[in-house]
Amino acid sequence: MILALTVLLLFCVGLTALLLAREGRFIYFPTRTYDATPEQYGLNVEALEIRCPDSILLRGWHVRGNGTTAVLYFHGNGGNISHRLERTKMLVENLGVDVFLVDYRGYGRSSGSAGEPGMYVDGEAIYEATRERGFPPDRIVLFGESLGGGVAVETALRRPVRSIILEAPFLSIPKMAKAIYPFLPSFVVRTKFDNEEKISRVQVPKLIAAAENDDVVPLAQTRRLFELAREPKRFFLIRGAEHNNIYIVGGREYLEVWRGFLK
Repeated sequence: MILALTVLLLFCVGLTALLLAREGRFIYFPTRTYDATPEQYGLNVEALEIRCPDSILLRGWHVRGNGTTAVLYFHGNGGNISHRLERTKMLVENLGVDVFLVDYRGYGRSSGSAGEPGMYVDGEAIYEATRERGFPPDRIVLFGESLGGGVAVETALRRPVRSIILEAPFLSIPKMAKAIYPFLPSFVVRTKFDNEEKISRVQVPKLIAAAENDDVVPLAQTRRLFELAREPKRFFLIRGAEHNNIYIVGGREYLEVWRGFLK
């Protein structure tokens, strides 16, 4: 018994030390190489280079739709923007929206390293680039996918927008860590992305989508976030979907919910 407790204690101490030293490696999983290009998907794009106030250079694409509504696509914690081209094509071709698809710092061809404060700066910089291209606040919709929901929520608090769409969002990084590592002391998790604290302060209309069989973010967290959000709001559960195939499983219904919300 004593030996087992000692082993458990050593494991917890070791895991704590590892997280303190390399926390970002447990949260961000960027890739630098593109697996596809917009041209392969037949998309009409303008290459973007956005200089942040702290001199970080973000790279991405303005995927052109009908010029009426701009969707700022804040992607999840893995890969890069090339892995979001299929969904972007679906949104542009079916809904006519323009999509601003830009990598955070440390992802794809953007410079720098990923981190919470810097990614909030990225969100503001992408927003300002959208404004410069002729989209006023009432024609800008924020779309946050998983971790990108944290960037979208913070951007909605810093800048005026028409509405916000969150897909498979979580309550916070500490709550996610607790779900995965229940014995981990909360003080070791310095990254927050605290959607739970912020969501009630977001005044614009909200669409929160969840996967019934989410294998990454506990469905209970997404439901709780919706409960904390103020009206106007809508919850959309995609039956049979997992974390990374929401739009595929959702299919036509997914697009129609988007269409109705955008209107």
